[in-house]
Amino acid sequence: MITEVTIYTDGACKGNPGPGGWGAWLRAGRHEKSLCGGEWDTTNNRMELLAVIEALSVLKRRCQITLYTDSSYVKDGITSWIQGWKRKGWRTASGGAVKNVDLWQRLDALAQQHDVDWRWVKGHAGDPGNERADALANQGVAQLQATR
Repeated sequence: MITEVTIYTDGACKGNPGPGGWGAWLRAGRHEKSLCGGEWDTTNNRMELLAVIEALSVLKRRCQITLYTDSSYVKDGITSWIQGWKRKGWRTASGGAVKNVDLWQRLDALAQQHDVDWRWVKGHAGDPGNERADALANQGVAQLQATR
């Protein structure tokens, strides 16, 4: 029997680049898990990607996942752009290097281990899961800044 998991992810950056945080909230049945973290010199897009990577990394076996992100960059990248990037040796349509290729490659490998339904949700619009992921991302920044 395959486990069904709902995941909400978000990234935050205080300056772009600047200190950033990522957050993920996972739910499977009655079980929930909250994750967050941060990095000093990063971008919002890197934090959005890292939120998804960290969420998928904690799953121990193949799952049926509904993943919500407010990042069109993440959703469009993983559902549309990535196949072309891989065909072109991780180059964009214009021939340039794919930004954040290290994270895209990690995400690609993790996503292939699961059955993921990628869904975009409008950020800061009252969706409870998105609001929770946003709070976790901001917590990741706050925890990072508290170490200084």
